[in-house]
Amino acid sequence: MNYDWTLWGLFILLGLVTTLPRASFIVLGERAALPENLQKALRYAPAAALAAIVAPDIFVTGGELSLLSPRLAAAAAAVTAALLSKNPWLPFIAGMGVLWGLA
Repeated sequence: MNYDWTLWGLFILLGLVTTLPRASFIVLGERAALPENLQKALRYAPAAALAAIVAPDIFVTGGELSLLSPRLAAAAAAVTAALLSKNPWLPFIAGMGVLWGLA
């Protein structure tokens, strides 16, 4: 059996498996509507993805879970500033100020 063709076949198959579901929404357009419950659930996908990216950097230090760290205090300061103020720059300033002050 020729493993080069098997490898290329797997590449092509994986490319189709990842491309076809994405392209189906563009090609089908309004003809393929998602159920209302799924649409409601997908509204939280960007926030969940952002949390999955940010949370490990806040809670993990040196490969171990750390609940008392400057990063967690800075994140708490940024969230508090965002909730109390409409100024878009204040969370950055508060978070970085706390992080630099504690680090």
